[in-house]
Amino acid sequence: MKQAFLAAVMALTVSTTSMAAAKPQVEHIHPTCWWAGMKDGRLQIMLHGKNIAREEVAIARAQGIALREVVRTENPNYVFLYLDTKGAPAQTFDIQVGKTAVPYILNERARVERKTYDASDVVYLLMPDRFANGNTENDRIQGMKEQELDATAPLGRHGGDLAGMTAQLDYLADLGVTAIWPTPTLVNDMPLESYHGYAITNFYETDPRLGSNDDYRHFVREAHRRGLKIIQDIVFNHCGSENFLFRDIPTRDWFNHEGHYVQSGYKTGAVGDANASQYDRGRTTDGWFVQSMPDMNQRNRLVRDYLIQASLWWIEWAELDGIRQDTYPYNDFDAMVDWCRRVELEYPGLNIVGEAWINHNVGVAYWQKDSKIAAPRNSQLRTVMDFPLMGLLNWVCDQETDEWDHGFAKLYEYLSQDGVYADVDHLLTFLDNHDTDRFQKNDEMAQDTTRYKQALTLLLTLRGIPQLYYGDEIGMAANKGRGDGVLRQNFPGGWPGDKNNAFTPQGRTPLQNWYFRFTRNLLQWRKGNPAAHYGKLMHYCIQNGVYVYGRAHEGKNICVIINGTSKQQTIALDRYAEVLPLRKATDVLTHRNVVLSDSLTLGPRETLVLEF
Repeated sequence: MKQAFLAAVMALTVSTTSMAAAKPQVEHIHPTCWWAGMKDGRLQIMLHGKNIAREEVAIARAQGIALREVVRTENPNYVFLYLDTKGAPAQTFDIQVGKTAVPYILNERARVERKTYDASDVVYLLMPDRFANGNTENDRIQGMKEQELDATAPLGRHGGDLAGMTAQLDYLADLGVTAIWPTPTLVNDMPLESYHGYAITNFYETDPRLGSNDDYRHFVREAHRRGLKIIQDIVFNHCGSENFLFRDIPTRDWFNHEGHYVQSGYKTGAVGDANASQYDRGRTTDGWFVQSMPDMNQRNRLVRDYLIQASLWWIEWAELDGIRQDTYPYNDFDAMVDWCRRVELEYPGLNIVGEAWINHNVGVAYWQKDSKIAAPRNSQLRTVMDFPLMGLLNWVCDQETDEWDHGFAKLYEYLSQDGVYADVDHLLTFLDNHDTDRFQKNDEMAQDTTRYKQALTLLLTLRGIPQLYYGDEIGMAANKGRGDGVLRQNFPGGWPGDKNNAFTPQGRTPLQNWYFRFTRNLLQWRKGNPAAHYGKLMHYCIQNGVYVYGRAHEGKNICVIINGTSKQQTIALDRYAEVLPLRKATDVLTHRNVVLSDSLTLGPRETLVLEF
């Protein structure tokens, strides 16, 4: 018995000695680096590793940096450090974890001048996996959970990447767009449907099937070299279920419902509804999108700081020009206010657009900065997505216009209520995106070029920041009823061996070339006319089925005259004198001179964009 006891003691001693000798392994350190000179000097550093919380933690070799707080949670695999870097110079210091010294870099800020996107821009939304495959060697990455690659599978990976996007920057610059919004490029190491990017599994790593962090920064810099701005699509509301933060949850309340799946009610209107129940609000904001996307609890200080810093890291590191925030009303309102204020503090004027998918203007307006509807609450979100206008532009061009409630009369009615918005110039306007029907729902509709001509003219000459969806410029068609995958088909010519290369005039069909030429003509014209960017909109009640509006800015004037009927219409011009400063103008769409006498006759569905 005594021998057994001594053996047990010796074994315990050996085990304890081995544990003491073993150095703690830091599996993740986020942010991976930081910058000196931030206006807010607070810095949260998350350390993740097996039983790391059992080690003593300190900082060493640090100049002007103070360790203010060490936060240990119920999970021994995490430690959160709160540092004060205010006034500290750029340097490398050590984070001492037990006997292990982990070097940490505080970089010098780049001092890059950023001209963020605004109403002078046209944004081009693309999906990286479906746009162009520039490097076939990264199509499959050993060890990642989804290995299938099939360019015909609607919900599978197709192989588009950052190299392909970079290779087509000249095409986009020639088209005339000025800003690019790719859907998320961060790693989505999920077993299924990892192509779309919205199930992030590491907030500091580019998906290796798209490229590396350096490839992403190279893409941004090459875009800047061509005068193109980059908007990063980020996600605070949820992450992928394979994210290490969910596989090894830092705190019991890091995710809503303590990490247990509870389906969202999707009723985003309830969040800003003065009469809504707390139940409906809570089901929307705290429920999960789907089971594979755990819902982040931003009321938790650690979560909020972690997400805010991740966005600042990418803005600084990649020299971004703006942000698009996914599923905005599903996030915690107050946490998002903190985020907007922090971004504004560090990058004054940097534009953020939030996706608030609500189909009426009052609901959308609630989410815009300085909204009277939301007062005394203030989201601090400068730009919101104009979903109601998208719905109208997809509808009114298919109807015969009357003076009251059909066709452009409904568009007039909607725009007559623009006073509900705090800032109409900061509405992101669009015909379609990656979650909706394409504007051309099928190939038959794509044959009707007049429909697109009218809708695109309205999009590019009304108020707001216009956004195109990749393929709009060549008449790509798809119906959401057939699934999200078909809305996100490959851009023809982006893959080796594609028979139809729509990136070149020679590779496009005659119909695709019509779409491209019309789109390019209008985009390139818009770039040089500030009246189409900032001009105050003045419009007229519908008469004879014709909608007329003008915009003027610093001596520049444009007037749009659009026949919303399938019949010839003649209109008297005296009532439009306020938007017709001269008797002669040039029609931007046809480049012909137009004489404006007492009346004007328009052909069926004819559209004029007059420049004076």
